[in-house]
Amino acid sequence: MVHRHDRTLRNAGRGVEGRVSAFHTYARTVSSQREEPWEAASNVSGRGGSVTTTRRVAPWLTSWPAIVVGLLLCVVPGLILLWLRPTTLKVKGVVTAVAVVAVVALGQLSPDAPSRSAGSGPATVAASSTPSAEVTTAAPLSTPTVSESTAPASPAASPAASPPASPAASPPATTPTKPPQPPQPEKGTALSMAIDLPVKGRAAKTGYSRDLFGAGWVDINSNGCDTRNDMLRKYLNNKVMSGSCKVMEGTLSDPYTASSIRFVIGGASEVDIDHMVPLSDAWQKGAQKWDFAKRVALANDPLNLQPTDSSTNRQKGDGDAATWLPPNAPYRCQYVARIVAVKKKYGVWVTRAEKDAMVAVLSTCPNLAATSPGDQSTTASNTGGSDPGQGLPSSAPTKAAPGGGGALDERFGTCGAAKAAGLGPYRQGSDPEYEWYIDRDGDGVVCE
Repeated sequence: MVHRHDRTLRNAGRGVEGRVSAFHTYARTVSSQREEPWEAASNVSGRGGSVTTTRRVAPWLTSWPAIVVGLLLCVVPGLILLWLRPTTLKVKGVVTAVAVVAVVALGQLSPDAPSRSAGSGPATVAASSTPSAEVTTAAPLSTPTVSESTAPASPAASPAASPPASPAASPPATTPTKPPQPPQPEKGTALSMAIDLPVKGRAAKTGYSRDLFGAGWVDINSNGCDTRNDMLRKYLNNKVMSGSCKVMEGTLSDPYTASSIRFVIGGASEVDIDHMVPLSDAWQKGAQKWDFAKRVALANDPLNLQPTDSSTNRQKGDGDAATWLPPNAPYRCQYVARIVAVKKKYGVWVTRAEKDAMVAVLSTCPNLAATSPGDQSTTASNTGGSDPGQGLPSSAPTKAAPGGGGALDERFGTCGAAKAAGLGPYRQGSDPEYEWYIDRDGDGVVCE
């Protein structure tokens, strides 16, 4: 009785286990059919009974090679093929996320994209060789960046990570602009007056003589004293006089050297009267065409005269502002301003180098007022004697006749250069310089 009861219980247990096993088998079948709908079942009969086999059907368009090619060529077709493939939603979601992250990351690495700072939300992309790749991000997908790996980058990833610089990324060529012009000086300043001086070439010194500017110092203002003693009385202190004109001793505060010079007539220390515009310089820049009275006026005009140390004056010689300036640098502005005033008053031109030197000095004192021309006329009423005569009448120099011994102008390669130096015109038969140039119109005059 007892044994029969045990067998009954065992049979009942086997029946329950069979039902549970059958249920599990059915559930697995239903689940497999839901996840893989494109499956075909076939029954194979044999000696051992009927065996059911399942074969998964995947069209070539939804195969993994086709999906990868679609993702490489264009992301959207690849994603469409992926979602048509009969695979799990998890795999589709992971691959889609990887594709989106890769596209956004490549966009951030392109040359045209704005650079990102190293500390802004990195995202780590870990791709496996199987379709079930996993993506972990430490920042929102809207602003991902691909983190740098310590492993060496594969050749396929190198072009995307470091794209070659394109010509479009080069900065556009810019048109060169003119340098800013310096501001124009105010009218009434020495700098403004210097800029207005006419520029010409230097003429020849041929024919120059000190006597053409008067025989020594002249009593130009008819006060009974020559110009030299007038200047010594004006500039020396502690003077010792002989009569009302002649200065025997005195002390000069020399502006050229910033030193004090004790003057004693006939002594070891001598004081010279400097022509600030040297007479030979004026001769080469227009004075050779002046009349005698104007040249005498220039040589005796207080505006053009300055007592100074004799050795310093002889070092200057007949140099202009381009070749000599006083050793005392603080006085150079006043020195150049005086020269500019003299040249403006008498119409003496300047060379380009001289004008550049003047402007350079006066640019350090742009507000220095122009020096007054003074009240002396540009024509001397007392010339101290007659014109010594060098074949130079009152208004313009004459040229020596052929074979004569008079002075000739400097010879230039062209009439244009001669005219730029203030020379010409030359007439056939009277001016030897006529033979130097070509009379293109045959009128007997060149360089007119």
